[in-house]
Amino acid sequence: MADKLLKAIQEEERDKTRGRLKIFFGYAAGVGKTYAMLKAAHEAKQRGIDVIVGYIEPHARPKTAALLHGLEVLPSKSVPYNGITLREFDIDAALQRKPQLILVDELAHTNADGSRHAKRYQDIKELLYAGIDVYTTVNVQHIESLNDMVASITGVFVRERIPDSIFDQADQVELVDIEPQELIERLKEGNVYRESQAKRAVNNFFTVENLTALREIALRRCADRVNILTENSRIKSHGDYHTDEHILVCLSSSPSNAKLIRTAARMANAFRSDFTALFVETPAFSAMKAEDKKRLRDNVHLARQLGAKIETVYGDDIPLQIAEFARLSGVSKIVIGRSVAAKKHLFSKPTLTEKLIAHAPNLDVHIIPDTTSAPVSYYAKKAKGIRHLVFSPADLAKSIGILIAATGIGFLFQKLGFAEANIITVYVLGVLLTSVITTHRIYSLISSIVSVLVFNFLFTVPRYSLEAYDQGYPVTFIIMFLAAFLTGSLATQLKNHAKQSAQAAYRTKVLFDTNQILQQEKNQEDIISATSRQLVKLLGRGIVFYPVENGLLGEARTFSPDGNVLDNSFLSVNEKGVAKWVLKNNKHAGATTDTLSDAKCLYLAVRIMDRVYGVVGIVIGEQPLDAFENSILLSILGECAMSLENEKNAREKEEAAILARNEQLRANLLRAISHDLRTPLTSISGNASNLLSNGKSFDEDTKLQLYTDIYDDSMWLINLVENLLAVTRIEEGRLNIRASANLIDEVIAEALHHVNRKSVEHCITVKHEEDFILAKIDARLIVQVIINIVDNAIKYTPKGSHIQIKTRKQDEHVIVTVADDGEGIPDELKPKVFDMFYSGANKIADSRRSLGLGLSLCKSIIHAHGGTISVSDNIPHGTVFTFTLPAEEAQIHE
Repeated sequence: MADKLLKAIQEEERDKTRGRLKIFFGYAAGVGKTYAMLKAAHEAKQRGIDVIVGYIEPHARPKTAALLHGLEVLPSKSVPYNGITLREFDIDAALQRKPQLILVDELAHTNADGSRHAKRYQDIKELLYAGIDVYTTVNVQHIESLNDMVASITGVFVRERIPDSIFDQADQVELVDIEPQELIERLKEGNVYRESQAKRAVNNFFTVENLTALREIALRRCADRVNILTENSRIKSHGDYHTDEHILVCLSSSPSNAKLIRTAARMANAFRSDFTALFVETPAFSAMKAEDKKRLRDNVHLARQLGAKIETVYGDDIPLQIAEFARLSGVSKIVIGRSVAAKKHLFSKPTLTEKLIAHAPNLDVHIIPDTTSAPVSYYAKKAKGIRHLVFSPADLAKSIGILIAATGIGFLFQKLGFAEANIITVYVLGVLLTSVITTHRIYSLISSIVSVLVFNFLFTVPRYSLEAYDQGYPVTFIIMFLAAFLTGSLATQLKNHAKQSAQAAYRTKVLFDTNQILQQEKNQEDIISATSRQLVKLLGRGIVFYPVENGLLGEARTFSPDGNVLDNSFLSVNEKGVAKWVLKNNKHAGATTDTLSDAKCLYLAVRIMDRVYGVVGIVIGEQPLDAFENSILLSILGECAMSLENEKNAREKEEAAILARNEQLRANLLRAISHDLRTPLTSISGNASNLLSNGKSFDEDTKLQLYTDIYDDSMWLINLVENLLAVTRIEEGRLNIRASANLIDEVIAEALHHVNRKSVEHCITVKHEEDFILAKIDARLIVQVIINIVDNAIKYTPKGSHIQIKTRKQDEHVIVTVADDGEGIPDELKPKVFDMFYSGANKIADSRRSLGLGLSLCKSIIHAHGGTISVSDNIPHGTVFTFTLPAEEAQIHE
């Protein structure tokens, strides 16, 4: 219920931006679909809607053609094909024109080779995705799940079909309906086809019985669509949803498998149930012919198109695997073809259906009639497999070597007086070893026959003859052959199962490792590289990864199995164009698909819902992806998308935190400045006003005091502005360190020239343990550090206190200490003194309150030099600030 509700909500969100699709639906050609569509277009134009005709099938129907007058018609695209020119719908021109509504006839039409999409319904989906409304037409025989049913009625198998989802998800379906007899009359009058075509149609397809049956199917399909819409509305309105049905159809390479899939899809729609398509991969899958593999891929594509979830399991016992999967997945009904249930005679092996019922007696097994004869096909394939077997010299040599070794051991046993049963056991063991170390079951079969003949020739009386005197020998030979053959066959099956299990385990491990690796990666580049390497490991193919940056494709990253650079042809303009289409439409395209299939790579979006984080191109080459590889691939891309989204969220969160911190900094600065700058500014303006208005009445001492106050307040403001500018540069990451070798005593002397004027009221001394101490520093910034620390000591210690600056060199560092004998800093306040805007609880001599920027700035500058800064107590009282700087060795030039 939750999954269906989420899907409904997602579809509702997409509906807000996508175009709306209206289908004019009929049960046969000539019912008036195109005519009704053109009339609706004229009505829409009268309502002020921008309407154009994208493509109308050129029927020889005057009334229909007349309705084109007054409508803008988009020129069709000419496509050369086998010496003739075909007219096709020009999707690029339609997207460039971008009307509100476009008419595109024949929804099920197959486009000419070289078109962007193989099918017209894919063109229409792209138009809808671009926000353009579409009117189109389709007949009932073109609905995929109804194809077999219509073919059984009319005897005509229609090749142009559309997925049921296109029909069911249309925003509006208008059934264009007339009586069958009226349609036949129209046909005879030449209003549908030309006279010659009309006669053939009436005699074959257009009979009252056929048309009545097709009409009934069309009406039922419209009713089914209404039921689906009603169900979706109930889900959106949070109504209760109950279903106990789960339909399972078995996938195979059989030509009749498509019919089973369509039947199962209709059942799933009727029951409103889950729909799963299961493929049981046996050890024989690797030897399957290319034609059968292609048919299997087509069946998988059909099942996915009809809404099935594709699953793959492994094993040699197909009925057991189906039953186990059904039991674990909650399947209630299985759809299977009748041909696989055929039984030749009384003593034949149990059929697949009988085995399936035995393994899962509670399941409903629906057997669908099929005209294909499976047993004949099965044995024919077996015979072809034997005929196409290529003997390997290596396997042949191994088999002969084991047979010779078994014979040698047999002679040894005979010489030692062992019974014949022991020699037979040796040959059985030889056949078992042959089946294990060779690649095909035929070697164990031949080895079984040859072992019996060799045993008869060498170890039975008369020796060196194929005759046998003892009456029990024929039975012995039969038992020996059966024992050897059965053990060899079992060993071969176990070996194949082991290979199959190893392959499945490897692919699963790749998926598991991908999850673990991506959890450890923190940035986009590492996530992309890790994902691509895992895809190369899984598929053994080249990978092209386009990250998406600000809605555009970024620079391609390429990865290859052999570590070499991929050929530039995989990065051509055409290939990148396919990747751009995938990004824009959020759908896969390229090789093995029906969209832009001329590409060399299969392109898939790395996405979560409608957000695309990248586009992956997989070099297809000669061998397409199988169903299980495709399933693991999609899982890995899902993991990648999740990691990229987490990385994006973390980055945005960090940026938001920085922004919030900067906003807080600005707020604190404004608050501090607005409050703490008033005193010095008021003092400066007041003293200046007194000097201007009453300067002549003041004596010299009073004037000197006023001048001194103005100077002190100005210097305080200058120092504050310097600190503010430095803090701003640090917060913006623009604090550039221009380090060079400097004498530390010269730096300290320069700083003492710029300290607070009240330094004369304190005793400041400097002590160097060495005469020349060089430090690799930015002297301008370190001067600021010393000024801030010394000014801090001056402000927070009484007059007459002692301030001592010491320098010394220790290993690769220069250590500078600034000690005072004031009241000191309480232990609980020491961790806060380097925090921004922390001014402490100490009272100072003047009326100016510190903004708490000086020591914070010192910490930032020292850390930028790679040093440390700390505060401690001065014994017996006072405070010591200590910071370290990188030392520089003096260069001696001879």
